[in-house]
Amino acid sequence: MTDLRIRAAAPEDLDTVLAFWRTAAEGTSISDDRDGVERLVARDPEALILAERDGALVGTVIAGFDGWRCHLYRLAVHPDHRRRGIGAALLAAAEERFAALGGRRADAMVLRRNTTAQHAWDAAGYAPEEQWRRWVKPLRG
Repeated sequence: MTDLRIRAAAPEDLDTVLAFWRTAAEGTSISDDRDGVERLVARDPEALILAERDGALVGTVIAGFDGWRCHLYRLAVHPDHRRRGIGAALLAAAEERFAALGGRRADAMVLRRNTTAQHAWDAAGYAPEEQWRRWVKPLRG
């Protein structure tokens, strides 16, 4: 087995990433489509971070920084590759990116029902802030 390779996604990776999320990610979002991910990579080419092993995609994280706050999305590791340090490597890359950009705190949204992810985030040093509630409104273009 070769070493883990961490890199930013390129436009040619996007279909693979979307297929990967259907297998490895919990839940979906309104922007989990080709157009949404294309806009992400076009706007911030370093935000979508991939983990590859033996030429195959085994993990992803989106490390979004808006100039003020650091947000983590789509931390996903293929079910056959979990508990091997891939999630930790992706988070380390995201946190290094944030530090280089001047970020001071990272946050992540985690589904309440996704206990596997909650354990992973806890192991990585993240903690829930129960006083917050997420408010959303879909926008029409």
